Amino acid sequence: MTAEYSAHHLQVLEGLEAVRKRPGMYIGSNGSPGLMHCLWEIIDNSVDEAVAGNGSKIDVILHADGSVEVRDRGRGVPVDVEPRTGLTGVEVVYTKLHAGGKFGGGSYAASGGLHGVGASVVNALSERLDVEVDRNGKTYAMSFHRGEPGVFADARPDAPFTPFEERSELRVIGKVAKGVTGTRVRYWADRQIFTKDAAFQLDDLVTRARQTAFLVSGLEIVIRDERPLAQPDGELVETSYKFDGGISEFVDFLATDAPVTDTWRLTGSGTFKETVPMLQANGHMVSTEVERECRVDIALRWGTGYDTAIRSFVNIISTPKGGTHQTGFEQELLKFLRDQVSANARRLKVGASEKLEKDDVLAGLSAVLTVTLPEPQFEGQTKEVLGTPAVRSIVAKVVREALKERFASSKRDDKTQTSMVLDKVVSEMKARVSARAHKETQRRKNALESSSLPTKLVDCRTQDVAQSELFIVEGDSALGTAKLARNSEYQALLPIRGKILNVQKASVSDMLSNAECASIIQVVGAGSGRTFDLDAARYGKVIMMSDADVDGAHIRTLLLTLFYRYMRPLVEAGRVFAAVPPLHRVIVVNPGSKPNETIYTYSEAELHKLLDKLRKSNRKWQEPIQRYKGLGEMDADQLAETTMARDGRLLRRVRLEDVEAAGRVFEVLMGNEVGPRREFIVDSADRLSRESIDA
Repeated sequence: MTAEYSAHHLQVLEGLEAVRKRPGMYIGSNGSPGLMHCLWEIIDNSVDEAVAGNGSKIDVILHADGSVEVRDRGRGVPVDVEPRTGLTGVEVVYTKLHAGGKFGGGSYAASGGLHGVGASVVNALSERLDVEVDRNGKTYAMSFHRGEPGVFADARPDAPFTPFEERSELRVIGKVAKGVTGTRVRYWADRQIFTKDAAFQLDDLVTRARQTAFLVSGLEIVIRDERPLAQPDGELVETSYKFDGGISEFVDFLATDAPVTDTWRLTGSGTFKETVPMLQANGHMVSTEVERECRVDIALRWGTGYDTAIRSFVNIISTPKGGTHQTGFEQELLKFLRDQVSANARRLKVGASEKLEKDDVLAGLSAVLTVTLPEPQFEGQTKEVLGTPAVRSIVAKVVREALKERFASSKRDDKTQTSMVLDKVVSEMKARVSARAHKETQRRKNALESSSLPTKLVDCRTQDVAQSELFIVEGDSALGTAKLARNSEYQALLPIRGKILNVQKASVSDMLSNAECASIIQVVGAGSGRTFDLDAARYGKVIMMSDADVDGAHIRTLLLTLFYRYMRPLVEAGRVFAAVPPLHRVIVVNPGSKPNETIYTYSEAELHKLLDKLRKSNRKWQEPIQRYKGLGEMDADQLAETTMARDGRLLRRVRLEDVEAAGRVFEVLMGNEVGPRREFIVDSADRLSRESIDA
């Protein structure tokens, strides 16, 4: 450091030197994300060719030596000489920043590449890059070392390299059939630039390939991983994606919940004017006002869940952080549905002070938003955010007109689905309002001081959440016995009256207005649905204690439906249990003055096995054997010994190994559709054990 600062301290970085000096400006970082971004730049060039109608297959190969190769069947990089530079098209594309065919010259109507730096940046950050082009019946080739063209002695990335001195040479290395065109790019990332742990992420690559195949119908993308760690059994890992459908199929792929609506398609276009510098024939740049066309294509559907999946794209390039197109979509969706709710306020029972928020509208929404326009403005080379201002109003107009037509339709399906959408968003709004009220009672101290806690709750004394247990007890008779049988230090009791509401069929507002469901949510103290906070739960275990009969099993199923739909994290954490009370009490008679022995059994099979064992040993038992019809028939000491005391009870933990499978089962058993439930009962009849029915 010196106090002197003059012109000779300034540095002018020419060409690709700037890229190597500050790679983060072009690819975001020098870790794995930056490494993957380089690969996206090369793949996107091939995708742009496919979108323009040139080639229908792209191969991406992760070689064992750490290099990566992208092959396409496009038109091939131009091989003739560019007049202003005197260099071949291949050298211009791969060595000159801001050079390419995507600056409005007519080669591409719309493309992901905009700045003309993608391929040249990858070249600058590669230890070695080889390009092969099939064109004009020949195969042309050129190699580069950290952006400089030249010749390698052999195929290794660290082979001796001889740069071109006077003029570059685009070598002809073979012949191809007439009409065969394409480009092959293979490069080795420069470890002087990237961190040691930077690596190509196969999962990210596969996700991107699948996504692109959805967006470009008919395009096949093949991913082959030849790295040693990827093939432990010696077989190559190869995945291929090709979809003839459009973004409607993409939405169906993204959505995992049951549908509320079909997949709706909203399409349209609009024009806007912008002033851009245009290159004139004399080499001067002149600001010119041009008219642009923006095409909008949206597929969306609402489902029964509350997760949101929105994917937005500009010219096939993903914009994970949104931008003006996504802003226009979300704002107009909210504005339109607010107007619809206001117009139907009486039917929906919505007060004047109740207002939809964005989260209410987006709950359960799966959507794919694509816009296509020439030369979009992105924020940065990584293209994660669209910045073109005019796109917002165009997308909003398309959404408004398409939804207006849908909601005004006289078709029965459209009427039914639009009505269900309004019911869903209003239910989400009411759930949010109710959850906000419930959140005030989440913590034990606040809950105990609040009059909203049900008076029938018999709470425990401990402040240690991990040690506490909440028993949900069926009926007041069982509650009386359980009060005497429990350990009041850490066991709390909440009685419920009979069978609670079937929340699989009911709306969120109906669930929250149901006294039994509301009591359970309030007592657990962690909210419900999207606002459920597992850390705020007041009890370490929630134990369902119902009778060992058919009605008890039904009540347990209804409770599990409530936990699955509105308190799922509690189930996922393994904190929901079912008590296992005994079915029989057998008193074995001991000879002499020795006290009789009491044995409990939990099934008919277990009872018969016990009796056979007693007969073989010539032991007797008291008749009749007591059969418990319900928990209320037990004495307090019997209930404590068999079901509540930690040292002798048996609990069945409720697990959620497969959320989607569980969701399908709940939908069959508890949903609105009667047909699938009838089929399930008929198909399962032969597996029914008649002894298990409490006749």
